[in-house]
Amino acid sequence: MKLLFVHQNFPGQYRHLAPAMAAAGHEVVCMGDDGNVLVQSLPPGMVVVRYPPPAGASRGSHHYVAGFEAAVRRGQAVLRACMELGRQGFIPDVICAHPGWGESLFLKDIYPQAKLLAYLEFFYNARGQDAGFDPEFPGTLDDTFRIRIKNSVLLHGLQAMDWGVAPTRWQAQRFPADVQHRISTVHDGVDARLVCPDPAATLTVTPEGASTPLTLRPGDEVVTFVNRNLEPYRGFHTFMRALPELLRRRPNAQVVILGGDEVSYGSRPTNHPHYRAQYLAEVGANLDLSRVHFLGKVPYSTFLSVLHVSAVHVYLSYPFVLSWSLMEAMAAGCLLVASDTAPVREVVRNGQNGLLVDFFSPGQLAETVAAALENPRRLERLRRRARETILARYDLETVCLPAQMRLIEDLAAGRTPSRGPPGSKPLPAPGA
Repeated sequence: MKLLFVHQNFPGQYRHLAPAMAAAGHEVVCMGDDGNVLVQSLPPGMVVVRYPPPAGASRGSHHYVAGFEAAVRRGQAVLRACMELGRQGFIPDVICAHPGWGESLFLKDIYPQAKLLAYLEFFYNARGQDAGFDPEFPGTLDDTFRIRIKNSVLLHGLQAMDWGVAPTRWQAQRFPADVQHRISTVHDGVDARLVCPDPAATLTVTPEGASTPLTLRPGDEVVTFVNRNLEPYRGFHTFMRALPELLRRRPNAQVVILGGDEVSYGSRPTNHPHYRAQYLAEVGANLDLSRVHFLGKVPYSTFLSVLHVSAVHVYLSYPFVLSWSLMEAMAAGCLLVASDTAPVREVVRNGQNGLLVDFFSPGQLAETVAAALENPRRLERLRRRARETILARYDLETVCLPAQMRLIEDLAAGRTPSRGPPGSKPLPAPGA
């Protein structure tokens, strides 16, 4: 079988699937934006085609359609790269593509016989999801109109695809009802062999104003918080507002925060260079900053060490795409305190494999984390069951990757794929 994987940030969500299909003997070609492709994360020998970064929207484009124009230009760049592949004799049987940036816009036009499997990450809505969720950042009527048009590229992708795959049921259910019967729910998968508890782990930080490093270990009172970037979409404001009370209650607690100062989602702050500065200005005078460690963006090995030494890991999110870091924290056996929001509830069950709190309540967050630090042994079962959840439903090798590969094989053979990940095991009964 000939397979084409297309993702502007390749490998993106295809990091494990594309190499696995190549290892299974299929002819695999990967394609991505020359400015974004991360070949160092791929095994040797993978064929990666780079298309030149396309121009964005024209100056003067209406702001509703600027993203669509940029997507069309990206689709054209992919089209040219595919036509060159065709001249070299490569015609795919199955195409796996993320339609969000326009890369799949024209693929069915030049490959009408190929099956197109779309990775469906998120469908935008002006109500009931991320937009309008946080009253501190209200949307406008203009946002409502802009969000409607923002889906235009995705709607073209849904019309063209033969099948779609979404990582969670909640994300699959964001898409229009008339296409949901053509969407399978299969998570990207967590490498639970790599991401696992490590009682011998250490993490060394240098407290603000100190010259002597501090080494943290499992068993220490370490509260961890991880975002790609520190911003309200992932509850950074709620977390920061909880810290003064949490540190007052737990005088030995150390807080480790990972994440950059850019904005991945939503808009930038208006009166500060970044959200870290904004919320430090708000609560910093009430914090012992020698116990709050901002590590920025770190290598993956350091991220794992942060999870390994964590006594309580906090994950907060708007109703939005579920972060890989949540699943990795569970695989690492972290004691999880997470927001009681719909995407999180799909994975985390309050009192069974984690603790859920009101996204908007810094007081409840501080109280819950402090209580968890007070009696960690009482909640040890939640750590164990968090990892069991990953092993049963989201393990890369035994659940997700086999289901992803079977999905491609079914499409190629003309079979209707399963809409769920076959072979996932039920969770043990509470108390087991």
